[in-house]
Amino acid sequence: MAATSDNKIILYTNHRCPWAHRAHIILSELNIPFEEVIIDLDRPRDPWYLEINPRGLVPSISYNGVILTESGIISQFLADENPSELLPASNAPGGALKRAQINFFVDTLFSKTQGILFKLGTVTSEAVLEKLSGEYVAAVAKEVEPLLKDAAPFFGGSKKLTLAEVLSGSFLIRILTLSSAGVYPASIVSGLKEKTPNFYKWAEAVSAHPSVTNIFDKDVIIEGTKTRLQKQRSQI
Repeated sequence: MAATSDNKIILYTNHRCPWAHRAHIILSELNIPFEEVIIDLDRPRDPWYLEINPRGLVPSISYNGVILTESGIISQFLADENPSELLPASNAPGGALKRAQINFFVDTLFSKTQGILFKLGTVTSEAVLEKLSGEYVAAVAKEVEPLLKDAAPFFGGSKKLTLAEVLSGSFLIRILTLSSAGVYPASIVSGLKEKTPNFYKWAEAVSAHPSVTNIFDKDVIIEGTKTRLQKQRSQI
């Protein structure tokens, strides 16, 4: 369902940012028209943008003149405002339960696994990098793999993307791309294939979806991540 013509949406974004990528995914899935404003993340934010979002982060949206920030809040709002198969209404049969399951899944994915990957920029030793890789795969196997036993190919047996994929897709495509390119340890991909078949199959399906790949520039992400990790490691 597309937003009605009198709903004006301006998305303040940067295509390199996985958090902002979430907003692109849901806007694409809901077929909502929007105006895009690119925010340069490589320099201090302009005063006009800090008036929109004092934190200086992306994404932000202007929805009929009302500003919303934080990717999870934006995605949840757009899903609620534009009913679709992404997320059932809370008062629909089974809707409250499905919403709770999606919320738990996303919380588990980020609170139990994603933080391990953030540590990759804090070490230079190959041995420690491999240790972190093993920790990540083990955490996915323990915490996330069981929650995807009925993925078909998407969360909860869905044939189409759900809000679970909207909120995780931008990170999944980066994990698979950067590991395959050797920017992250290659053992992440091999470990996921071997020890988390449900997760790996799901992640591949999500990462290949048009709404996820739409703004994803593989070469830009690879080079940008290399530069970021080198900068972080040079400061150790």
